[in-house]
Amino acid sequence: MEEVRKVSSISAVFPAYNDGGTIPSMVLTALIALKEVTDDFEVIVTNDGSADFTRQVLDALAERFPELHVIHKEKNGGYGAALRSGFSAATKDYIFYTDGDGQYNPLELKNLVGALGEGVDIVNGFKIQRHDPLYRKIIGRIYHHIVKLLFSFKLKDVDCDFRLFRRDILDTVKLESETGTICLELVKKMQDAGFRFAEVPVNHYYRSYGKSQFFNWRHLKNSATQLLSLWWKIVVQKDHLKQAE
Repeated sequence: MEEVRKVSSISAVFPAYNDGGTIPSMVLTALIALKEVTDDFEVIVTNDGSADFTRQVLDALAERFPELHVIHKEKNGGYGAALRSGFSAATKDYIFYTDGDGQYNPLELKNLVGALGEGVDIVNGFKIQRHDPLYRKIIGRIYHHIVKLLFSFKLKDVDCDFRLFRRDILDTVKLESETGTICLELVKKMQDAGFRFAEVPVNHYYRSYGKSQFFNWRHLKNSATQLLSLWWKIVVQKDHLKQAE
């Protein structure tokens, strides 16, 4: 059996919005995955104002597992705000994050850890095959090409929210987005700051519970506005580079 690489400590972060049907399995699977790669870990879930039973299942899990820390937000503040809350609460040397909707498998964390090494600061997953309805695949492919062109991304799959990085990077990279554009902001600012990426293939699964908060026409319109605003700030004006000087 191949020996699994271990690291000093990891905070696993999950933003959750109406993910009551999937977040329990994500938390439990993460606890198993973390024990494989470190002896020091925590799981942080930000419940972003969920209207289903996400709060209740998380509270029940937190009573059973002391490694789980839950942040409850009374109102939905957006994906980016939820992720930033989780990052701020993290205390370990590395941060691993993915979504709470069950479309990625935390057991593949060991593949991210295995790609760490000399000269690697961030390990990014890329989807082997996207398992979504056809219209989402089409929108996702268009989105991928647009953002890669606008932001000069070097990654194969910037839209893959299955990442592991050193927590101290956030001392240099200051995140501001409150929406789904936070992933673009995070990758672009890390790339511009000279941090080094590795990429590994990961599986992607059909969503088994709930609805995506991103794939509706109202959200797509808002996302386009937010995308252009982010592009203006960090590509045209390069505000983050001016602040670093």
